[in-house]
Amino acid sequence: MTRSSQMLNLRLPLILSLVLMLGLVAGSGAAFAQSGDDYRPPHDRPGPAVDTLHYRSFNVDLAPQEIQRDEMDMYIFNLKTDAAQALRGDDSIELYEAPASTISLILNPAPAPEGQLNPFSLPEVRRAVQHLVNREFIAQEIYKGLARPMQTHVNPFDFDYTVVAEMLARQDLSYDPERARAAIADAMTAAGATMVDSAWNYNDEPIRLRFIIRVEDERREVGDLIRAELEQAGFLIAPIYHQFAPAILTVYSTDPQLFEWHAYTEGWGRGAAERYDSATINQMAAPWLGNMPGWQETGFWQYENARIDDLGQRIFRGDFQNREERDALYQEVTRLSVDESVRVWLATILTTFPANSNIHGVTQDVAAGPKLQWTFREAYVPDQDTLTVGHLWVWTERSTWNPVSGFGDVYSADVWRNLADPAMTRHPFTGLPIPMRADYEVETAGPGAKMPVPSNVQRWDADAGEWASVGDGVEATSKVTFDYSKFFQAPWHHGEQITMADLVYDIYQTFDMVYGPEKSQVEFALATTAKPLLDTVRGFRVLDENRIEVYVDYWHFVDDYIAEYAVPGGMTMPWEVLAAMDDVVFNQRRAAYSDTSAQRFGVPWLSLVQDRDARTVDRTLGQFERDGFVPMAALTIGGQSLVTEQEALERYRAAQAWFDERSLMVISNGPFYLERFDPPAQFAELKAFRDENYPFSPGDWHFGSAEPISIETGSVGSIVIGQDYSVGSVVDGPGNLGVRYVWSDPATGNVVKTGDADIAESDPPQAIVRLSASETAALVPGLYRLSITAYSDQLSTVSERVLTVEASATGTATGDDGGTATTTNGEDEDDGAGGCFAGAPSADLLLLGGLLAGLVGISRRRRGRGRSTD
Repeated sequence: MTRSSQMLNLRLPLILSLVLMLGLVAGSGAAFAQSGDDYRPPHDRPGPAVDTLHYRSFNVDLAPQEIQRDEMDMYIFNLKTDAAQALRGDDSIELYEAPASTISLILNPAPAPEGQLNPFSLPEVRRAVQHLVNREFIAQEIYKGLARPMQTHVNPFDFDYTVVAEMLARQDLSYDPERARAAIADAMTAAGATMVDSAWNYNDEPIRLRFIIRVEDERREVGDLIRAELEQAGFLIAPIYHQFAPAILTVYSTDPQLFEWHAYTEGWGRGAAERYDSATINQMAAPWLGNMPGWQETGFWQYENARIDDLGQRIFRGDFQNREERDALYQEVTRLSVDESVRVWLATILTTFPANSNIHGVTQDVAAGPKLQWTFREAYVPDQDTLTVGHLWVWTERSTWNPVSGFGDVYSADVWRNLADPAMTRHPFTGLPIPMRADYEVETAGPGAKMPVPSNVQRWDADAGEWASVGDGVEATSKVTFDYSKFFQAPWHHGEQITMADLVYDIYQTFDMVYGPEKSQVEFALATTAKPLLDTVRGFRVLDENRIEVYVDYWHFVDDYIAEYAVPGGMTMPWEVLAAMDDVVFNQRRAAYSDTSAQRFGVPWLSLVQDRDARTVDRTLGQFERDGFVPMAALTIGGQSLVTEQEALERYRAAQAWFDERSLMVISNGPFYLERFDPPAQFAELKAFRDENYPFSPGDWHFGSAEPISIETGSVGSIVIGQDYSVGSVVDGPGNLGVRYVWSDPATGNVVKTGDADIAESDPPQAIVRLSASETAALVPGLYRLSITAYSDQLSTVSERVLTVEASATGTATGDDGGTATTTNGEDEDDGAGGCFAGAPSADLLLLGGLLAGLVGISRRRRGRGRSTD
C-alpha cells in the first residue's frame, strides 16, 4: 500500500521491533530447530546460487498449468483455493504454505458535509459491522478451509496472540447479524436517519455507500458477501469492482471527505516473522503513523485518536519498564482499535506457493513462506543457471521504485528484496532481529536511567544546514556502536566502493526532510510521521572508517532490540543517487517521493525503473558533474570531509554509465543487480553480483524449514459441575515450551478463567489445564470453549487448539492427573477453521504462526516490519 509504505519505508532506523539474541550471525540457522538441512551449495563463489533470476507475470488462474509445463520454477502469489487443492499429489510440484496474506475491511470514518450522513462516521455503526461479517463462512466456504478467522491485526498464529487472546474472548465479535442490525438501527435513528422502504434515508435522501471490491482473488466473493449483509442492514451499496492499481489510488491517495469510497476490501502481504510487534499495531491502528484514513497528508481530513497514538508511540519508542508493561500497552491499543473498528479484520489466508520439486535451497519463513530474501540467494535447480519466478504482476501503475517512499506493494517489494542487503534482518523462525551486514555493541542505562552523550556527538542542524555538536548536558538512554565493514569492504553494483559517506548522507537525508522547513512542507506526511521517532535520536559519532556510534532514547528488555531501533541508515543506494533524487524532488520539483505529494503538486511519483524518472535523475547527475557540485555540508561531519570533489565526479560518471547501459537508475548492494525491467512485458531480469569482496556466498543464509509445535488432545470428557476437572494435551516442539489457556462461555462472551497450563515432566511434555471444584460450581450447564495456545522460545509462531467442553450436573470428569475423561460430550473443534486447520494440527500448518507485518522495512528508509498491500 502506498500510504503505509510512506511511513514504513521512510528510513527510520527507529522502527524495528523484535528481540534479538546476541550472537546469531549469518549461517547460524543450525542453532535453531529446523529441517531440510541437506542443502549443498552449487558453488562457493560470492553472490547467489544462480547467475540469473527472471520475474514474469502469470495469471493466477493459469499459474498451475504454467508451472506444470516448467514455464517457471516458483509462483509467489497466492494460488486460488481450488487450484492449490488440485495440485496436491502432483509429484513434480512442491507446495509451500504459509499464512502470508491477511484481508481486512477498512471503513471511511470521515464526517459527511452538512445535511448528509456517513454511517461509518458513527463508531456504533462501525462496531456493529464486526457482527455483520461472517468470518467462519469466509474461512470455511470462500477459502475452503485454507484460512483462519481474524478479529484484529493479531491473528491466531502471531506470538502476540498470547497477549490479546483473553481480551478478544471478552470482546465477543461473533457473527450476529440481528444484533448488528439492531445496533445500526439505534445509532442511525439517534443520528436523525429514518428507514424508508427498507433503506436508510437522511434529510429525505437515501444513503448510498461506495464499496470498492478487489477482483483478482477471493476478495470478490468476500466483498459480495459483506455487500449483501450491509444491504440487509438497510444501506444502498454501489459496488465498485477494481484491480490493484485503481483501488489503491482511490482509497489511499484521496481525501476521505471526498467520499470516493466508504469501504474497501484490503489485502496485506505479510513481511518477515515477528515476535514482539511494535510496527504493525501502529500501522493498522494509530493515526500518527500515516496508515489510517487521512493518511497524515496535509489538507486531508484526518482520523484522530490521541489515546491510541499515545500508547502506540510508547510501544514503538520502548517507553515501558519491562515486558509485562509492554504487553499491557499492546493489549490496550488492540482493545481500543477493536472499539474504534475503522479496520474490521476478516481472515488470515494460508497462502500456497507452488514450486518445481527439483528446486534446492528454499527457506520457509514462518510468516511469509519462501518468498523473502533468503530463498532466491540460495535456491537453484541442478543443471540450471537461471530461475524463473512467477507473480501476478511484476509492475502495476502503483508500483513505485524509490527507496524513500516506494516499494509499498508486494510486486515491487518482492523483486527489490533480492537487490539490497539490510544492516539487520529477522531470523525466519524466531522472528528475532539478527545482524546481516552490520555488527554492533549495545550499552544501555535504561529503562530508568540515562547516560551522558559526549559533547562532540553530531546531529544534523537543518536550520544551519550543517552537522553540529550536541554540546554539554545531553543525555540518552542507550548507545549502539555499529560496524559497517561488511558493507564497506565491497562496492555498489556500479563498481564504486561503499563508504561512510553513503551512510552519513543516508542519515542526513532523513533529518533534513523532517526538520528542514521547506522540505518538510513538500513531503508533509513523511515528515510528520517521522518526527516523533527522530526526536528520540540524540546524535551520531563517526569513530573510524567502519564504525559509528548512535545515541537514542530507547530501551527494550533485550539489548538487540535496541540495536535494531538505532540502525542509522538503510544503505540501499549510493549517496550520489540519493542526492540527485533530492534535487529532483526538492529543488527542481519535477517529482515527489510520496504518492500524496505527487498528487498534491501534480508531479510524477518518483520511480527509478521508469525511463522518464530515471532519465531525470541521470540528467541531474550530469549537471552535478558539469557544475562540480558536491553536497559537502551533508558529507562533512565532526569536521571531517568524507568525500573529495574528484571522488564525487567519479561517482557521478559511474552512475550515468549505469543508466546509459540499462536505462535504469536502480543501483544497490545485494546478491543480484537489476539488469532489465520491462513494465509492458511484465518482466524483470536480475543478474548475480559476483564481486570478489561481496561478503556472502551460497550456504551462508540457508535455514530450511522450522520444526513445528504440535498439540494433541484426546477425549476431553465433560465438566461435572461441583467437581474437579482437568484435560491434558501432549505438546511437542523445539526449545522451551509454554502453554496459555482461556476458558470462555460462547453464549455470553464471559471469560471463565485464563492462565498458564501446568507442564508435566514427560517426553513429550503434557500440558494440563485444570478447573477446581469451586470453579466448576460457578458454571451453569452448557457448552464452554477452551482455547489452548502453545509457544516456544525458538519460534515466533504459536499453535492454537480450540476445544468445546460440555458442563452438566452429572457425568464422569477427568481427574487432576490429566487423565482422559470417559464421557464423550466434548467436541474437539481444533481451530474452528477446517481444511488444513482441522483435527490435530499438521506439521505443515503449525510452523506457520506468529506472523508479522512487515515488510515494509525493505527500503533503506525504514526498518519497520509492517505489511505491504497486494
